[in-house]
Amino acid sequence: MTIEPILLAARGVKNSRTLASYLDRGGYKALTKAVAMDPAKVIDEVKTSGVRGRGGAGFPAGVKWSFVPRDLPKPKYMICNADESEPGTFKDRELILVDPHEVLEGIAIASYAIDAHTAYIYIRGEFVREAEILERAIAEARDKNYLGKDIVGSGYDLEVHVHRGAGAYICGEETALIESIEGKRGLPRLKPPFPAVVGVFGCPTVVNNVETLACIPHIIERGGAWFATIGTERSTGTKLFCVSGHVERPGVYEAPMGTTFREIIEGFCGGIRNGGKLKAFIPGGSSAPILPADRIDTPADFESVAEAGSMLGSGGVIVMDDTVDMVWALENLLTFYAHESCGQCTPCREGSDWALDVVRRIRRGYGHAGDLETLHRIARFASQGMTICPLGDAFCLPISSFLEHFGGEFEAAIAAAEKRAATFLPILPVRSDHALFESEEAS
Repeated sequence: MTIEPILLAARGVKNSRTLASYLDRGGYKALTKAVAMDPAKVIDEVKTSGVRGRGGAGFPAGVKWSFVPRDLPKPKYMICNADESEPGTFKDRELILVDPHEVLEGIAIASYAIDAHTAYIYIRGEFVREAEILERAIAEARDKNYLGKDIVGSGYDLEVHVHRGAGAYICGEETALIESIEGKRGLPRLKPPFPAVVGVFGCPTVVNNVETLACIPHIIERGGAWFATIGTERSTGTKLFCVSGHVERPGVYEAPMGTTFREIIEGFCGGIRNGGKLKAFIPGGSSAPILPADRIDTPADFESVAEAGSMLGSGGVIVMDDTVDMVWALENLLTFYAHESCGQCTPCREGSDWALDVVRRIRRGYGHAGDLETLHRIARFASQGMTICPLGDAFCLPISSFLEHFGGEFEAAIAAAEKRAATFLPILPVRSDHALFESEEAS
């Protein structure tokens, strides 16, 4: 199933980043329409659309907005999460590069809906170019009264600020992101209270992903019911899939929810590079469980991917051909997560390093019996809500899925190491005066 691009409609359009180009394509009409509506009606329209968070969690955006208490005297805040840190994910930066005003219009509509007058775009520090593009777009929009005071004569005021992070993966988690904006170290908070009630500066806050917010102008302009006709019943709309790895044409592709991974990998991306054979793929960024090649016909929507044993997550599809050593692949992933753990929770801080040490030893030819059981124990110990944020699950789910689908490669590596070790002459024990080390054999 294919449709005309919605979020990426500006691809190939000359000067698509400029306000003039955006207005030529009907830009900011949705904002003008939204500020003439009651904010509750805007939220209802987003609920009708069924749009779910595109950052990974998949929580319905309209429902999230409705959690913000309207009767509190405190100011409300909207935060656009552009801290795109998940390995294999690069869709949000594409939206910013191609059509920044689409994102800004979504932020403005969402801010109006929750009665926020200040919004932040929290962007990964390495995205220097993208941050500059957003700053220019904000200046253009403010100059033409689409941001700032009395937006389009509606009486509604909104200021948008770009806040650059420092490259921490953990700051993609909404409460760690909030801590970072407040000028503190980006450590996740315990929930409850949830950000919708106690967020940035102790005030009600909504955090939405770039792609989620980019959907909002189209929903308001064309109606939530229209959006709900695209995709599946529970996973509506289009989704951006960023495909990397062993394919002929890696990149960002827009497709309706429910498009199969076969259509994405073989259709959009031209199949496995050099005529190779698919071995496995990760459907939702590196923290999603890996799936074997025989699940390529799984529809790419939240429910179907969960049923297949993984998560749609951010839509970062990492493709591996049959040349990939799965022990090496898991070591590579665990190296990232061990480095990025904030260290706040013992299961994640200790478990990620411990798991990496075990897998690294297996790959280097020093594995031994019991290593796989150790990895399973670590995965059980650090996952399933044992940490404040989902980073514990993020490194445990790959471990469990790699061992489930490709455990034979780990067993073979351990068997080869034990066989090699058995051919070595035993090393005579060194005599020690300490009773702990003394033995009859050493005497």
